[in-house]
Amino acid sequence: MFESLTQRLSKVFSGLTGRGQLTEENMEEGLAEVRAALLEADVHFRVVRDLIDRVKAQADGTEVLKSVSAGQMLVKLFHDELVEMMSSEGEPIAFRGDAKPTVVLMAGLQGSGKTTSTAKLAVHLRDERRRKPLLVAADVQRPAAVDQLRQLGAQIDLPVFHVPGEPPERLAELALAEAMKTGRDTVLVDTAGRLHIDDELMEELKRIRAAVTPDTTFLVCDAMTGQDAVRSASAFRETLPLDGVILTKLDGDSRGGAALSVRHVTETPVRYVGLGEKVADLEPFHADRLVSRLLGMGDVVSLVEKAQKVVDEEEAEAQMKRMMEDRFTLDDFLKQLRAIKKMGSLGGLLGHLPGVPAGMADQIDEKQLDRTEAVVLSMTPQERKRPEIIDAGRKRRIARGSGTAVDVVSRLLKQFEQMRKMMKQMKKGGLFSRLKGAFGGGGGMGLGDMPDMEGMMSGGPGGMPGMPGGPGGARTTNASADARRKNRKAERKRRKQGRKRR
Repeated sequence: MFESLTQRLSKVFSGLTGRGQLTEENMEEGLAEVRAALLEADVHFRVVRDLIDRVKAQADGTEVLKSVSAGQMLVKLFHDELVEMMSSEGEPIAFRGDAKPTVVLMAGLQGSGKTTSTAKLAVHLRDERRRKPLLVAADVQRPAAVDQLRQLGAQIDLPVFHVPGEPPERLAELALAEAMKTGRDTVLVDTAGRLHIDDELMEELKRIRAAVTPDTTFLVCDAMTGQDAVRSASAFRETLPLDGVILTKLDGDSRGGAALSVRHVTETPVRYVGLGEKVADLEPFHADRLVSRLLGMGDVVSLVEKAQKVVDEEEAEAQMKRMMEDRFTLDDFLKQLRAIKKMGSLGGLLGHLPGVPAGMADQIDEKQLDRTEAVVLSMTPQERKRPEIIDAGRKRRIARGSGTAVDVVSRLLKQFEQMRKMMKQMKKGGLFSRLKGAFGGGGGMGLGDMPDMEGMMSGGPGGMPGMPGGPGGARTTNASADARRKNRKAERKRRKQGRKRR
């Protein structure tokens, strides 16, 4: 997500790092490069202009700490201003407080992902808000639209309402009555789209609104269309009261123009974002989290939330105890592997981690997780508990059983042993107790306590499965990892010398 823009901005800010205080000269130079990067990313020119002006005003009135570099200061200013421009208040959906069902109207152009987003929103409301949705197939224009929603409804185990031959406004009325009769408290109306905005489309939406008076109206936009999404949102807003925007296909948007522009240009808040093809891949929009990912700062909060949904708390506690007691086995590893798979694609998870270079997700082979799982499952229970007993003959048997090569089995066993060694080091350093305190409400944990995440991503001890250098992942050279470590060490030394000179 936003790989191109993230890479460009990271290059700009890192170029300013080490220059000392933020001066008018280096600030103008940095802002000019940021302006060019944003415009190339298809961000609306008004958004770019206003953002640069606001950052300038903040920089002029800010007393820069001597210990903060120019690059760090600009990142902070851009983070705060982008969050301010994109944030919105209030609940995404105005749920009714009486006995009548809440009606949500889904509008948008054809091909924007409206029907799929209707199903995704229904799953979110059911699982996260404990609602009882009824999906309404009111798109009578597009062939197979009704069948598509019915298939999605069967997949997510939710009812879909449709009466053949009825006009959309009548369908919405009948669906509202059906919801009241069957105890459904939320009605999601999937409407027809067009290839472009026209009078016929807007008149149909107006008739539906007049028939059921929706409590919330969402416009579904394809984030990958960039400024076209912003223009269509502006055109819809001129004739149709909108309560929010749902941006789809955000995971495939390498530029970010629509996500950064819609709120500021249309004055309509982004409420939800689609981050994948699965029905669970719809998330509430958080401006601060998206901006953090855009600026290369990661989004650990969302990652923790994903983990909480798939990880059993008691099992996690038991695994932590086994780690502390050096009893972590390949069976435990297999459970963690399956939990990671439930959280979504590895590329998507990587995007949430701070310090991971943009474009790293492109190096991930998602099928490596399946191959790694096959290797572990091809082992006997005794081998999974005591991998040290696996000799050359056992490796050949495991490789045949998993459909992989012997070196793949050997590499997984080596990485697993490195992971166990890293756990012992973490235990000696007291990191396990601080992790337990941080996530269990106890003592805090500083960033300096965290293990080397970049090393884990690039083949260091405890490399993650399926990632370059991790168990089942592609090999990476130690030279590249050493070079990165040397660069980080040199950078810390330059900063320290700079502080001494000041």
